[in-house]
Amino acid sequence: MKKAAAPSVLLVLLLSNISCNVNYGNYPTRTTYPTGSGSSSASTEREYAELIKTYKPETADVLNDLLNADSPSNPKTSISVENQSRCNMVLTVSGNGFFKKIPIASGKLGYTMVPKNQNYRLSGMLCNASYQSTKFISTSYAIKLTN
Repeated sequence: MKKAAAPSVLLVLLLSNISCNVNYGNYPTRTTYPTGSGSSSASTEREYAELIKTYKPETADVLNDLLNADSPSNPKTSISVENQSRCNMVLTVSGNGFFKKIPIASGKLGYTMVPKNQNYRLSGMLCNASYQSTKFISTSYAIKLTN
């Protein structure tokens, strides 16, 4: 019995001398936390301001589509969104192989050309309110958004 106790006492003595110091000082700490994409007026305004610098509207193509009564021979059609709110917005239009962000100022109209006969997801933040809609677009489509 004394012979079996000796190795376990030795093991306990060895383990008690081992120090488990962990250095947490090298790990980065987060001081700011993301609020999520488009989750506030401030982030929407920042996104709008950045996007408006490089955005090129498709004015001629959209006008041709609207004035030519949505020609059946044209593989594309237009989506137009009137922002009647007091806030700027960024509308995201996404579909099968299509993605575009459109900056729309308060009281203004935003538009784009999209391939016909597809489902599109329209989404954005408007004065801290989320807008989402899925539509099948086969002809010119126009909506008005208000707060």
